[in-house]
Amino acid sequence: MSLNLIDLIKGQLGPALISQAASQLGESESGISKAISGLLPAVVGGLANNADNPGVLNAITGASSSGILSNLLGNSTGNSLITTLLTSIFGDKLAGLVNSVAHFAGISNTSTNSLLNLVTGATLGSVGKYASDNNLDASGIKNLLGDQKGLLSSLLPAGLSLAALGLDTEKWFGKAKENVESVASTAKDNLAEKAAVAKEKIDVTRSEIKEDFHNAGNDGGGSVWKWLLPILLLALAAWFLWKQCDKKKTEAGTVTGDSVTVTQDSSVVSDGTTTVTKVEQDIDLNGAKLKGYLGGMEDKMIAFLKGEGYKKATDDSALKDIWYDFDHVNFKMGSSTELEPGSETQLDNLVAILKAYPDAKIKIGGYTDKTGDETINKKISTDRAKFILKWLSDKGVGSQVVSAEGYGSEFAKIPATASDAERATDRKMAVRFTK
Repeated sequence: MSLNLIDLIKGQLGPALISQAASQLGESESGISKAISGLLPAVVGGLANNADNPGVLNAITGASSSGILSNLLGNSTGNSLITTLLTSIFGDKLAGLVNSVAHFAGISNTSTNSLLNLVTGATLGSVGKYASDNNLDASGIKNLLGDQKGLLSSLLPAGLSLAALGLDTEKWFGKAKENVESVASTAKDNLAEKAAVAKEKIDVTRSEIKEDFHNAGNDGGGSVWKWLLPILLLALAAWFLWKQCDKKKTEAGTVTGDSVTVTQDSSVVSDGTTTVTKVEQDIDLNGAKLKGYLGGMEDKMIAFLKGEGYKKATDDSALKDIWYDFDHVNFKMGSSTELEPGSETQLDNLVAILKAYPDAKIKIGGYTDKTGDETINKKISTDRAKFILKWLSDKGVGSQVVSAEGYGSEFAKIPATASDAERATDRKMAVRFTK
């Protein structure tokens, strides 16, 4: 499987940098995040589309020793190498690209242009470092860039079309078209094969039934088979179609890239060594029903309270190591004040639990992954924890929240060099009981 450069570069564009850029440019963090999500595939596509250009290769090999990654905001602004490179790969489409992304993200063209320089610097630095660490020569870098084309079109965010960027779809993201055609062809072949197998099964069954019908007719029982034969054929066809639909339903819920399998009412998350199954169900809260996961946050907290574990704990030391991670409370990338859709439902569940057990007190914790500046990571995680504290206070249970603290990447386990999907486990919000 080809290396996904997007994941590699995203390691340099984490929440800390987004927060910094938003402050420096005077834009919202969500706008900065949206702009980066549109610019990054375009820049990588531009490099891939110009992999034969000596200027591109020289810029990448030179970036590894330039120290550009050490201060992206400072080193990317006004960098003549980046300006020349962008003009070379985008030409007269550069202004259109900036304008389209600015409109999509809801920020100014000036800010978008600065972010384009920043993203380009992060891209050059990340690819240059990877090439240096893996001893890639010009040919190796060219092949690495060429492998990206098949990955890029699917990475553009919803609402930002390729046409809006003014880029030639087939030229810029060529392999994506080939991949789609290949998948379509494979699906067509599989469907034809399944249809042929079904036909064969029905023909064989029909032949057998005809033989039985003939024998029965000789015995005077043909009148029964005249109406039974069509019913059996219809039942067989219905059974086959049902099996195929059931199989498609299972296959459609499988995401191989992130090792997550989702069925109608459950999800299976594997970290390579353990597998945790989460099945959505009604969680009983003293007669009330909360929608949650079996073994999820609500289920565990309620079980602990019902088992009088909280009452038996004499001080905070008995509770400090038992944290309950939110399953569905997530902030938008780089933001400390905007929740992802669906997050409020689980916060409402926490409110219900605290109201059902008014003597229980909790502490809120915020965590980030290992990318970015640790000082900023600590601030972001603290701000997010305090946002949840305010949210709970507005719902009338603030007196039961003893504190809200951000730990940054202090307890993160996944290396900063891992993919964004892998590092996601370290970016979380959690609560624990306290005295």
